[in-house]
Amino acid sequence: MTTMTEPTTRTLDVPGAVLTYDVRRGGSGDAPVLFLIGSPMGAAGFGTLAGHFSDRTVMTYDPRGVERSEKTDPMSRATPDDHADDLHRLIQELGAGPVDLFASSGGAVNALALVSRHPDDVRTLVAHEPPLASILPDRENAMAAARAIHETYNRSGWGTGMAHFIAVVSHKGEFPDDYAQEPAPDPQMFGMPTEDDGSRTDMMLGSNMVTCTHYEPDFDALRAATTRIVIGAGAESEGEMACRGAFAVAERLGTEPVIFPSGHGGFLGGEYGQTGDPDAFAAKLRQVLTEA
Repeated sequence: MTTMTEPTTRTLDVPGAVLTYDVRRGGSGDAPVLFLIGSPMGAAGFGTLAGHFSDRTVMTYDPRGVERSEKTDPMSRATPDDHADDLHRLIQELGAGPVDLFASSGGAVNALALVSRHPDDVRTLVAHEPPLASILPDRENAMAAARAIHETYNRSGWGTGMAHFIAVVSHKGEFPDDYAQEPAPDPQMFGMPTEDDGSRTDMMLGSNMVTCTHYEPDFDALRAATTRIVIGAGAESEGEMACRGAFAVAERLGTEPVIFPSGHGGFLGGEYGQTGDPDAFAAKLRQVLTEA
C-alpha cells in the first residue's frame, strides 16, 4: 500500500501575483509528477482526486487571484497566456518537467496555452471540458452569452452574476440568436444572495467569463507539440458549452474526445459542496495516463 505525504504548501512570486501551491509526495519517484489544475477552481477542489494517486507525487495550486494566490492588482484580468506562464514557472520551480497534467474547465484552456508555448513541460495533457465558446459553430452567440454573464456581474453583483452563470453553463445545445438578451434569472432560484456587496474581484465572473471563453488556441502549435494531448468530455454534460468545447477542440486536433464518468465536475468528492463520481473518474484518468 503506497502512502502519500500531507500537502506541503509553498509560494512563488511571479509578475503581478504570488502563487500558492501544494505538493504531496508519493510513490518511488519513477512516474512523472501529476499536476492537477482548474480555473478558477483552486487546489482545494482536487483533494479527493489527488488521494487516488498516492503512488505519484501530485502538485496542485491556486491560480492567480483565486483563494490563496493574490494578485498585485485585484481588479486586473488574467488571460490564459498569463496562467500558462504561471504554470511554466511552477513546473520549473519544482524541477518537475515533463509532468502529466490533468486540467479541468478553464484550467484546460490554460493548459492548452501552456502546451502551445512550452510543450517540453508536459508529457501527457488531459484537458477536460475546456469551455471555449470561441471555436463552437455558434461562436458569436456563445461568446455573447459569456459576455452577458460578465455584464450582469458588473451591473448587479455576485449573486445575480452566479445565477446567470448557472443558467448559461447548463444550457443544452447551440445558443439562439437572442439568448444573450434574455434577463438573468432570479438569484433566489439558486439560493444566491440578492444583495450586491459592491465587490468586483471574483475571478470567474470578473475575468474568466471573457478571457477564458474567448481564447483561441494555437492549434498549429498544439498539433506540432511533442505532448500527448487527450481531450476529455463528461458523460452527463452532453450538449453543455464546456462539453461542446471538448468536442470542438478534439475535432480541430484530429482526435476523438475520451468520455469520462459523470459531468463537468465528475472528479469532485464533496469539495465546494459538489459530488460527481470520483472513484470512477480517477480510474478513467489512471487508465488514460497509463496508455501514454
